[in-house]
Amino acid sequence: MRREPINRISVKGLRVWRIYGIIQTLIVLLLGIGTGVINYFTGNYIWLYIVAGAGVLLVGYLLIYLFPKVRWSRWRYEVRDQEIELQHGLFVVKRTLVPMVRVQHVDTEQGPILRKYDLASITISTAATSHTIPALITEEADELRGRISVLARVAEEDV
Repeated sequence: MRREPINRISVKGLRVWRIYGIIQTLIVLLLGIGTGVINYFTGNYIWLYIVAGAGVLLVGYLLIYLFPKVRWSRWRYEVRDQEIELQHGLFVVKRTLVPMVRVQHVDTEQGPILRKYDLASITISTAATSHTIPALITEEADELRGRISVLARVAEEDV
């Protein structure tokens, strides 16, 4: 089996994913509060408060701490002359090879949270699929987008 790709995404990506986890946990907290209010007016079962509270704590732990940490540690990529290799996954690690001759265009994307941390994501599009490399330093993302674009043109000319 091939060695795994050598490049990692920025450690700032871990912070960004934790912020996303906080936002998602707040939504779950609101749902838990709603469940508690409905329970108060309908049956007032004490066990339901305990289950809702434990559920919010568990979801918070998973979305804020565990999943971002594992996701960051597994995300790797490498851009070679003939292909782009991606490796990612939370429970199942997926490795993907994208041939340069199949690359149609490359985009960078930066939302408000990524912008605050000077990060961007690159999306590599082929005829059938698109692949994203998340949480790269903005300057690195721009350089990588340019490099992939040049390599894709060279690979296309060789065909």
